[in-house]
Amino acid sequence: MTFDFAPLYRNTVGFDNLASLFDSVTNAAQPAYPPYNIELLEQDKYRITMAVSGFGEDEIQVETENNMLTVSANRAQKQSEKRTYLHQGIAERNFRRQFRLADHVKVVSAALTNGLLHIELAREIPEAMKPRSIPINGRTEARNEARNENVQALLKSA
Repeated sequence: MTFDFAPLYRNTVGFDNLASLFDSVTNAAQPAYPPYNIELLEQDKYRITMAVSGFGEDEIQVETENNMLTVSANRAQKQSEKRTYLHQGIAERNFRRQFRLADHVKVVSAALTNGLLHIELAREIPEAMKPRSIPINGRTEARNEARNENVQALLKSA
């Protein structure tokens, strides 16, 4: 099934890769292991929590590249350790899970506690990207100059 996103482009500028992003999201089948939560802690602060019981800090890799967060774990099979399970309900298999990050979202930290991997994220918008007021034909500047002149006149008369 394909979707036509042409109506969305009427109100957007510079989102040329939007269709490819939607295609990658709709076509990519993510594995269910390991389970995870994504929390909004406060405005512009997030946390991803993954259940990675059985893995140590040295077996888990957390990497970011091109707005993609990749969490993976690789455990080398120990040939000397042969176990016979009657029931194996704890999945300790290798995994690779990816999360697409929005622009300006950065990984702040990662910590492994009690079998849970906590990845802290924050959106850091550069000053140049924040909203700002644009004067029209210098009207704002003229008002500010007039106010400054009035303040200076009051100070001189005092």
